[in-house]
Amino acid sequence: MTATLYRYIGLCTHRRGLSEESLTESYTDRTVTIADFAPVDPRGAVLGDEVYARIGEAILDGTLQPGEHLRDHELAARLGVSRTPVREALQRLERAGLVEVAPNRYTRVSIPNPKVLADTHEFLVHLMGNVTRLALPRCTAEELAEVIALMDDVIDASRKDDMSGILRASSAMFERLTYIADNAAILRVMREGELAIRRSLAAWRPAISCPIDRSAAFERFRDALAARDGDEAERLLRALHTPA
Repeated sequence: MTATLYRYIGLCTHRRGLSEESLTESYTDRTVTIADFAPVDPRGAVLGDEVYARIGEAILDGTLQPGEHLRDHELAARLGVSRTPVREALQRLERAGLVEVAPNRYTRVSIPNPKVLADTHEFLVHLMGNVTRLALPRCTAEELAEVIALMDDVIDASRKDDMSGILRASSAMFERLTYIADNAAILRVMREGELAIRRSLAAWRPAISCPIDRSAAFERFRDALAARDGDEAERLLRALHTPA
């Protein structure tokens, strides 16, 4: 599991404020500019994967904006590769939902869809619940202590109403739980979906706005972790994200 993914995964998700208007406002078709790209160095990496990662990161960091047209020959020239790995990367990015292709018309960066964002949040809440339930009976006493310490960081950030702190701490905690669960299928899904998941969680906000209520909910989740009660921990985690 890559740490970059978990920077974008938190305990809370937010279904409000994802209107079509807010997502599409000011988005227009643009021609891609690739001045900020650096040539690919394929040494030590599979070239296709490196090109895929480079273009995907450019979409996530805004170098490539929603609606921008993507021309394989321009991308290939700037990255210093042939058009073949670029085309393969764009096909993978299309399957991930980051790129849209209209045959004989355009290939462009997709515009975020509010339903896709909400569905991704829902998927991750359920997946992290399963990860927690799998990890708790498998972890050693030392590993559990690490998880509890990370959860304490989440609670501390919540009490301070520190949104970025909650996100960082919960990301670190779920990364640790995922490694402890050691489920190859879950790891594969997360790796393959990393870019799409990170993009969908970029607008993350806590579902519980009140820091007192939110912190109390986190404390109950911590208690379930400490008791190794996977079923209760999963239930509490999902309850945290059930729309009121």
